[in-house]
Amino acid sequence: MSEHSLSDETRAKLKKISTASIATALYKRGLRNQFIQGVVPVAPKQDNMVGPAFTLRYIPAREDRNPITVFRNPEHPQRVAVETCPPGHVLVMDARKDARAATAGSILITRLALRGAAGVVSDGGFRDAEGIGALNMPAYYARPSAPTNLTHHEALDINVPISCGDAPIFPGDILIGDKDGVMVVPAHLADEIAEECTGMESFEDFVLEEVRGGASIIGLYPCTKPENQEKYDVWRKKAGR
Repeated sequence: MSEHSLSDETRAKLKKISTASIATALYKRGLRNQFIQGVVPVAPKQDNMVGPAFTLRYIPAREDRNPITVFRNPEHPQRVAVETCPPGHVLVMDARKDARAATAGSILITRLALRGAAGVVSDGGFRDAEGIGALNMPAYYARPSAPTNLTHHEALDINVPISCGDAPIFPGDILIGDKDGVMVVPAHLADEIAEECTGMESFEDFVLEEVRGGASIIGLYPCTKPENQEKYDVWRKKAGR
């Protein structure tokens, strides 16, 4: 687990920031592979998903190890992950981008939501996707998939470094999800990313307002003309931003 905790203040800021702004801020710091590729919201939510990562790693299933009876084992890693993911965290599953079988279904994800998780992300499939989408908790996946996880996956490791959608994820990394997808922020950068992106989003709201009013983007985005900076300063005071 990361030594850096997510403060309520930073969590609140990240709930209002787009993954696009976060991607740009991380790119400035040389981090180019922090977007989880190939996952989408099961159902779009109004608020961002924000929380530290709690991970589950799947490997390819081997038939002699994964009969349906393995679910009788009270220590089955998939079930244990659902029951031990801390409130406010995001359960992130490494399915090797293989959506031929589900990595969870609506019963397990409902239990996760009721336990207070901030969200769930899988680069594989979910079964009973309609039920998962009806939950208030954000959920991201590759696509619906009816077959049980045992068909192609064996849940093996809990809270270890994983890959999800080709992004490296360490336990405690901060995940932010919006309608575009999910970004992974190293925990030690979360506070400064939240602060920087709050200002970035303010400026982009100003720019969008100017563009809608007919302004050229040359010298405005990025802001290279002093008169545009002056206009933004006035706009910020007026908007309370």
